[in-house]
Amino acid sequence: MYIAREESQLIEDCQKGIAAAQRQLYEQYSRKMMGVCMRYVNNYETARDLMHDGFIKIFLNIGSFAHEGSFEGWMRRIFVTTALEFLRKNDILRESYDLATSYEVQGDDETVIERISADELREIIADLPAGFRSVFNLYAIEGYSHKEIGDMLGIAESTSRSQFARARALLQQKMVEIYGYSQV
Repeated sequence: MYIAREESQLIEDCQKGIAAAQRQLYEQYSRKMMGVCMRYVNNYETARDLMHDGFIKIFLNIGSFAHEGSFEGWMRRIFVTTALEFLRKNDILRESYDLATSYEVQGDDETVIERISADELREIIADLPAGFRSVFNLYAIEGYSHKEIGDMLGIAESTSRSQFARARALLQQKMVEIYGYSQV
């Protein structure tokens, strides 16, 4: 039974095409990478397909990993790119949402965020339109700048900023709808 004790050995063995190393890499990172995929598509089967596509890309391109920075970060970028390619290919990022009916949310010192569970927040984010959800995830969760997001999605930096602001407004509106205005 194959077990690489160090990540560098695992990477090296995957670069050599050793199937047992690839299996260990998949088992070690599949749950995290499935989470990445689920943040971009709100469908388990599609996310699972994207995860498998992402691992294929990992195994085909692992030789290009330069051992600079984190390997998990390198992998995460491939999964994010895979999900965005899917969204672009299926024209899902062009979805728009009428914000004319949304309203400003004014909060007190205590917010719903302090009371909501991580799972509840993930569900609310998952309900955002795909374009807003993608920009929100890339900026707030993955940590990309609006310039990087613009480059990745083929949109202007200002569009990324606007999409993020609209996503935040929608999240606030949803929380008000679910938890009531007085709790925000």
